[in-house]
Amino acid sequence: MSSQRFRFDRTPGKRPRHSRTFIHRVTGLIIASGLLFTLGCRQSDQPPVVTAADQARADQLAVRVQLNWYPETEHGGIYQAQADGTYAAAGLNVEIRPGGRATPVAPELDLGRCHFAITGADDVIQFRRQGSKVVAVLAAVQNHPRCIMVQAASPVQSFDDFATSGMTLQCQPGRAFLDFLEQRGYLKQVKQVPYHGSVASLVTDPTIAIQAYSFAEPLLAKQQGVQTRQLMVSDLGWNPYSSVLVTTETLIEEQPELVRKFVQATRQGWQHYFDNPALGNAAVLDANQHGMTAEALQFGVEQMKPLAVPQDMTSQDIGMMTLDRWKTLVEQMDSLDPQRAGKVRPDDCFTTAFLGDEI
Repeated sequence: MSSQRFRFDRTPGKRPRHSRTFIHRVTGLIIASGLLFTLGCRQSDQPPVVTAADQARADQLAVRVQLNWYPETEHGGIYQAQADGTYAAAGLNVEIRPGGRATPVAPELDLGRCHFAITGADDVIQFRRQGSKVVAVLAAVQNHPRCIMVQAASPVQSFDDFATSGMTLQCQPGRAFLDFLEQRGYLKQVKQVPYHGSVASLVTDPTIAIQAYSFAEPLLAKQQGVQTRQLMVSDLGWNPYSSVLVTTETLIEEQPELVRKFVQATRQGWQHYFDNPALGNAAVLDANQHGMTAEALQFGVEQMKPLAVPQDMTSQDIGMMTLDRWKTLVEQMDSLDPQRAGKVRPDDCFTTAFLGDEI
């Protein structure tokens, strides 16, 4: 296009005078715009072409699920259900929203920004104490992976050893499992310092212990040449359900069919994941932008499966919860925080009504 698009008479006091070339161009643009508008109006009179794929997507129910952390093994069943078509077969168009540090799970649910979320059973109780009407509808992991990890060369063989070890524990303050350990005297001679998500200090210093998940951090230490020992907090009786799918009382009351479809499809996703996690792990790997590896995911599912399907269960039991377990957890948390005791009823925290006939 020519650089001499406009020629103005810039004499002070005079209005700019356009050249004939400019006027002709403007006139042409006006005529062309009118023609396009006319054609557009004519085209809009024709019905849009709707393909079978478009119709299938339109018929699906939109569902948003919020994760409590970056995509990892603990979310594998959800990614599996999306990747292998289980959600689509149930008529669901699912959006999985990755979490991160301090993801506001309860507010996202309360404000209607998501339909479902992943969290822990102890968090469900905390949320309800704070006024959120959050309800657990499926528990993917029966035995919690929380552990205290030490070097295998450490003389610490048990929590009794740990209590008198004088070790330094890297941990996140404010977590209920720490209050539980403190209450029972297992941290009386242990120095607590912040944990920043790295095993580097433990690898180089045998006097360091870290909070960990049994299906994650042990591999990270092994990759750096250090074997570890895991002291499972669940062995002491602190055993909240993990990878818990939650929703709200409102959604249960207003859209029970949506809840049923999503819960049962998610349960199938977990069953498929533990049977063959290839599709789920590939989807998690694609969604995680924080250094996740295929090796870590494979290790994770191998370690997680016995926690999700203990010896007294089968894959048909995946997702189940019992009132006794919730009663125990509420009682434990009430004893840790007497000022808020009695604010939460165990039977308000969960429902198994949407799991299906097999449970």
